[in-house]
Amino acid sequence: MRFSNLRGAAIAVLPLVAFAACRSSAPVAAPAPAPAAPVAAATAVRTDYKSGDELVAAMHTRYHATWYTTLAFKQKTSTLLDTAWRVQTWYEAMRIPGRLRIVFDSVNSGNGVLYARDSQFVVTNGKVQRRDAGINPLLLLGFDVYGNLPAHTSALLRKEGFDLSHVHAAEFQGRSMIVVGAARGDLRSKQFWVDAERLYFVRIIERSRRDSTKTQDTRFVNYQKEGDAWLAARVEIHVDGKLTFHEDYSDIRTNLVLDDLLFDPSRWRTARSWITQ
Repeated sequence: MRFSNLRGAAIAVLPLVAFAACRSSAPVAAPAPAPAAPVAAATAVRTDYKSGDELVAAMHTRYHATWYTTLAFKQKTSTLLDTAWRVQTWYEAMRIPGRLRIVFDSVNSGNGVLYARDSQFVVTNGKVQRRDAGINPLLLLGFDVYGNLPAHTSALLRKEGFDLSHVHAAEFQGRSMIVVGAARGDLRSKQFWVDAERLYFVRIIERSRRDSTKTQDTRFVNYQKEGDAWLAARVEIHVDGKLTFHEDYSDIRTNLVLDDLLFDPSRWRTARSWITQ
């Protein structure tokens, strides 16, 4: 599932010299130069957040009125298996906040995953095989943070195991970041990173669920503007520094009309599809 360049200042300079025609033989002084227009001050990048709650509130305030409410895309999914990559095509549709449908294998396979009602539903051949309580933290931090009330987002983050009392500034790939969940220099504890200027989600670092001795680093990259919002067109997972999984998006559409039944697990096959061929 997945926002890149802003701001500059320009100086407008008025003509420095203007002469008026005069019939008199007496010398005429040129008028004084007009003052240069003031330089617009660059917007300060804030890095002094006192808590994760404060950062979540700032993210919501920045984009809640302009963020897209629905999103769909085609996804090229690449998974490293030993030394070879397995490539699949998935399709995703999202309604913010809290609903995400992922279709696996093929358009008509009937296989996939649905996130809705604070639960995850695993679907095989069009039927729900398993339901687990829980949310998708990438959906929460990458998208729902702009649709939920901040207090609700913070409550869900705490439930997911993030310590919102630990906040510090850092640098990542040449940009200023706000890190929530760990002390400075700690790259093992569960934490999330947010771009300090643009206030979009960048990465989660945590212990690998498959092997707790390893560190998993999930990143949203290749951000692009979508109106007055952002979208990361690629997601990467690095385990102990090695790229093991990535998703690349195409046919990206925002604010499209989606059938409500797409997010009803019992109507997996009968909901109106959004997928274009």
